[in-house]
Order: sequence, then structure tokens, then C-alpha cells
Amino acid sequence: MALINLDSALQEALRIITTRPIGSGIELMSYKRNRSVALIRTSNNRVIMKEKGYVERNSDLELTSLKKTLKTAISREFPRSRKIRFHRFNDVAELERIHQKI
Repeated sequence: MALINLDSALQEALRIITTRPIGSGIELMSYKRNRSVALIRTSNNRVIMKEKGYVERNSDLELTSLKKTLKTAISREFPRSRKIRFHRFNDVAELERIHQKI
């Protein structure tokens, strides 16, 4: 789990999700781990984005439209954050784990 600067979080998330194998993904969390945006790779050009926080939403997106949608989700879920936690996972069941609260 790494802390990434908010300015480079969008580009880093797009770079990581395109290299992840199908069925795995990346979770972006606030510092306190109470809000998150998860990206799950479902095929070569499809991604599921799950938001948990201010908005509870699941979106099935193509990689071409992911940048714009992820940018608005990051600004909505992490409005005052300067750093975002990145967690890579290999199985979707890892998203249901209990996060340690800070």
C-alpha cells in the first residue's frame, strides 16, 4: 500500500490498471480509509469502477472513457486529500475486507 500525491494519482491509476491481469485491480483510498474508488479489470478493454464514500456507485466502463470518469470520482471522493492510498489486489473478494481505521 503506497501513498501517492493527488496530482499524479490519476495518471498512476490509469497506468496500473492497464497492466493488471483480468480479474484483479487497484483500490484508491483516502488517508483514513473511509472512502474508496476501486477499479476492477474485467476484460482487455473493460473496467468496473466501484465508489464507496459520498456516493455508492458501480460503473462498467471502457478504458477509453475511464480517464474522465475517474477524474470526477477522485475529485468527488477525495476533495481535501493531498495523498491517496493505492492498494493492488488480485481477487475481488479482497475488497470486502475490513479496513483498519486511522
